[in-house]
Amino acid sequence: MAGSVNKVILVGHLGKDPEVKHFDKGASVAKFSLATTESYKDKAGNKVDQTEWHNIEVWGELAKIAEQYLKKGKLVYIEGSLKTDSWEDNGVKKYATKIRANNFTMLGSNANGNSEGGESNGTTSSYARMSENAIPQGIAANETDDLPF
Repeated sequence: MAGSVNKVILVGHLGKDPEVKHFDKGASVAKFSLATTESYKDKAGNKVDQTEWHNIEVWGELAKIAEQYLKKGKLVYIEGSLKTDSWEDNGVKKYATKIRANNFTMLGSNANGNSEGGESNGTTSSYARMSENAIPQGIAANETDDLPF
């Protein structure tokens, strides 16, 4: 197989409102946690829920949309890719993996039971896309320095 694939698709609920940072040159980044829950039955036949928490970041116009519309508890469809940060802490190499979303769709209904954004099917309210080149080079350039190729 030629090439490789780094794609993540998640549907889950926001664990908190996005934390947004605005940079001097107009760039923005929003960070938030997303919970996904899988259910299974244990040996006794009891339903067990297993929740996984994911760290999400969005850049540019998508960050501004997230700041305006995403709130704790919202159900969201996320598409993106895995990114791993690494650093040294007292001589110990540490890693943190996150998902850099390149689009998201808000799902579900608002508190009044109406579909968000006024759409008739009630499944989506916002769709946003961002290209990798929308990330400011001066901010994200250091993330490519440790690529193995």
